[in-house]
Amino acid sequence: MKRTLALCITLFVAAVLPGAVRAADNAKSAPVDSLSLLERAVARDSSNFDNLYHLGVMYLDRDRPSEAIKVFGKATKLRPDDQRATVNLGVAFDALGQPAQAQEQYRNALKVAPRDSVAKCRLASSLYAQGKYSEAMGMLREVIQEKPRSYCAYFTLGVAFADAGIYRDAIRMWQQVLRIAPTSPEAVSAKESIEVLQKFVQP
Repeated sequence: MKRTLALCITLFVAAVLPGAVRAADNAKSAPVDSLSLLERAVARDSSNFDNLYHLGVMYLDRDRPSEAIKVFGKATKLRPDDQRATVNLGVAFDALGQPAQAQEQYRNALKVAPRDSVAKCRLASSLYAQGKYSEAMGMLREVIQEKPRSYCAYFTLGVAFADAGIYRDAIRMWQQVLRIAPTSPEAVSAKESIEVLQKFVQP
């Protein structure tokens, strides 16, 4: 029963996990006509990094990871040291169910910026999804040590605890998300997940 509930919660919160189809910089979705304009701009000039990057973000926000991979791939060739594009390329690979390629991109981003908490959270999420629990949990704890306000790490740890049936610790992690980033997408999911779990936790 507990395991089943935890699995349901894990699936529910997966919509905002670091490995989910959502751009790493939380860019707001733009109107459809903006997407068309960017597509035309990139078709005219595929050497403009900013246009490629923002087009990739739009594709991710619209659950179009295959197209995101193409434009982020071009963007990373133009600027191999830009970890945002590299992380988002990893996100797109994860969305297509290609964790090895995704993890390679996250690690590439960490070579450029070793303390990038977003890249580490994404990598940990991808590893956890593959069943590499110890490595993922260790990485998340490392993120929290380096950046105590890294809400993505608390959120993912909460998912891991819920999946393991350790509900009190899951709630505690998600409460940290609410405290640190109350307006984030993770906070919305954390709040709803806490409400579900509290029904199964003895006072």
